[in-house]
Amino acid sequence: MDLQIEGRHVGVTSEWRADIESRVADLYPGQDMTHVRVTLTKQAHQKADDSYDALIVVHIPGHTLTARKQEDSFEEAIREAFAAMKIELDKVREKRASHDIRITAPPERGIVTKIFRDEGYGFIAMDDGLEVYFHRNAVHELAFDDLQDGMEVSLNVEPGEKGPQATTVNPLPAVSHYAKKGSTT
Repeated sequence: MDLQIEGRHVGVTSEWRADIESRVADLYPGQDMTHVRVTLTKQAHQKADDSYDALIVVHIPGHTLTARKQEDSFEEAIREAFAAMKIELDKVREKRASHDIRITAPPERGIVTKIFRDEGYGFIAMDDGLEVYFHRNAVHELAFDDLQDGMEVSLNVEPGEKGPQATTVNPLPAVSHYAKKGSTT
């Protein structure tokens, strides 16, 4: 892991550096951080309050996280910025750890029975008699306006707020019919 500590309008003391290195080590249990940059800035204005700024930028695969705090002292700004960074890292790590593997069922077949073009939705009858709602945004590989009553489609069905709904609706590929050799059609 690459760690950079820098000061703007201020020299970084050995105490601040040691505190930052210790706090970075506390953030690092997952061994996923590739780069950390901490910038301490003394604001150039004359106002005494909120003139000490700590900015932390952490790179982990797929994410760049930042935390910035302005406080009455660098010690406070460092402590608060690292507390905020820990919360953000915990959120990302928790989200990564909780990813469930979704197994997608093969598409089902149905027949378009009702289309409400002006409202942008319709219904598909399944083989078991179930009627499934679909929205125009679920239609793929075909324009919603090109759907026709009686058209056979493939669809993925999930529970919706008011019953089953199609998450994807696709036209079935055209089937070529070949005449058997020697037959007359």
